Amino acid sequence: MLVKLMSSIKSSQVSRCMSTQHPDNISSPFFADGEVIQSDAEVKEAFYVFSQLGCKEQMWDSEGKEADNQVVEKLLSRYTEFFSKNLIGRDLFLTYRVPNPAIQKEQGKILLETLHSIPRAFDVAQSVNNGIAPIFEIILPMTTSAEELERIRDYYSRVMVGQRDTLIGKMNKQGHGGVAVKDWIGDFKPDEINVIPLFETSEALMGCADIVEEYLHGKEKKLEYQRVFLARSDPALNYGAASAVLMAKCALFDLQELEERINVELLPILGVGGAPFRGNFRPDNVSNCGDEYPSVQTFTAQSSFKYDHHPRDVINAVDILNHSKRSEALSIDRGTSLNYIEKMKTHYQKEISHLADIINALASHIPARRSRKLHIGLFGYSRSLKGMRLPRAINFCAALYSIGLPPEFLGLGGLTEKELDGLREIYVKLDEDLRDAGKFFSRKAFNELPHEIQKSVAPVIDRIIEDCETDPDYESLAYRTIINIKGGHTVTLTEDVKRMAWMRKFLG
Repeated sequence: MLVKLMSSIKSSQVSRCMSTQHPDNISSPFFADGEVIQSDAEVKEAFYVFSQLGCKEQMWDSEGKEADNQVVEKLLSRYTEFFSKNLIGRDLFLTYRVPNPAIQKEQGKILLETLHSIPRAFDVAQSVNNGIAPIFEIILPMTTSAEELERIRDYYSRVMVGQRDTLIGKMNKQGHGGVAVKDWIGDFKPDEINVIPLFETSEALMGCADIVEEYLHGKEKKLEYQRVFLARSDPALNYGAASAVLMAKCALFDLQELEERINVELLPILGVGGAPFRGNFRPDNVSNCGDEYPSVQTFTAQSSFKYDHHPRDVINAVDILNHSKRSEALSIDRGTSLNYIEKMKTHYQKEISHLADIINALASHIPARRSRKLHIGLFGYSRSLKGMRLPRAINFCAALYSIGLPPEFLGLGGLTEKELDGLREIYVKLDEDLRDAGKFFSRKAFNELPHEIQKSVAPVIDRIIEDCETDPDYESLAYRTIINIKGGHTVTLTEDVKRMAWMRKFLG
């Protein structure tokens, strides 16, 4: 049963910092063979974040990329002494992120391959783990219903584990004989897994508590806790940065109310990146993020967090997180928040429609940092934008920063001055995030953008930019980039994008 599976894992042991493979870094780690981190280097990365950075958890991503399902075996065989003392599944954690077949039908078999690798990981770990399952939770992206979660959990229990007593081989006329599968190839452990929903759309985020409650119905007595993953990047891409913050806050408050009602501890994960647009989660800003989202249990340390800052600062930040505790969610006026979200979302999407051609033209010159399959973001399916396609959030951010237009500025023009003051009461670190973003604004480049954008964003800039310290060298590079994009001159684009990313200390 799940209670047995997780009996050694208390909610207090759930990580405060989850290392992920999001490619938002500009610097390459020392263990990579080149600028693009390949799958074998990601095995080294897992060991590095465990042994050197102090992270207790590594997300292992099978969604949108080629993942190595033999990671447990490789870690144990290469670093046996370390993992004999620091058991995966008790002291350190690997958490698989799998494709969602309801959305990514073409990747559905990858989900099954990943699930089938879990009992094998259990077997190879037993030389050191003594019955502890190294993998017992997986993350389901783009979750929209409890049924999606239940199908995975049910498939694993009924199909994977359920085959253990199936008789195979030659039988007599009475149906006797043969051998049970578990006696032939060994038992299937763990008996059950838990599924962590990852909510990414506005509808899913605002309704996440209802979905979680439905999924947990009947499981309350088995579970000490349930983790819930809230996206921060894709909502920002689709609806604007401030809207994404409000959605996360509404979701966190709703989850806290559900937690009190059903008496199961709900431990939120927030998917934050280094760019202010994607969370502003940097080694020197972890306390601010904790103040903004105090009820979050686990923050994601993406690649920029790990590799674009001095290792000493990264280790110190992880240590601060590891020794901190979550507290209550900030109270929020849902009606006011929904009103602000709708106004900012509408304004933001209009602005993006005028920038899409520039973003897409520059996106192909953003350097890759991990080996990934092509993935089109959720924005690509928006009917309101008539099927407009945009790159994923990291390249989207990198493109806008590279033309000197911080994407945090977009959408705010939908609010009046009074409403912006009201937004500050909910989004408590708004001004700090805007100041951080405003460092990468270029007035000269802004004057080269479409007239509609200048008219729409200028009032916001006038309110913000006087508090920002801009870099003349950065402004010049951004101006050169927009001029080259408009003129079709692409020779220096990638190098200029890299230079600006180095100055920002994140790619996108």
